[in-house]
Amino acid sequence: MPMTLKVYEVDAAGITRIVREEAEVVPLNQPEASHKFPACECPTCQETAR
Repeated sequence: MPMTLKVYEVDAAGITRIVREEAEVVPLNQPEASHKFPACECPTCQETAR
């Protein structure tokens, strides 16, 4: 099922600028390993991971 994606940014004054026009994309079923964030290493997360 395709999705619609549009990339924009909003500055501090609230002005919107389109970075990339609207495009249809197909989402991945499973993200590639290189796209995943590494585990958090902060003390709080390390404590709850035990």
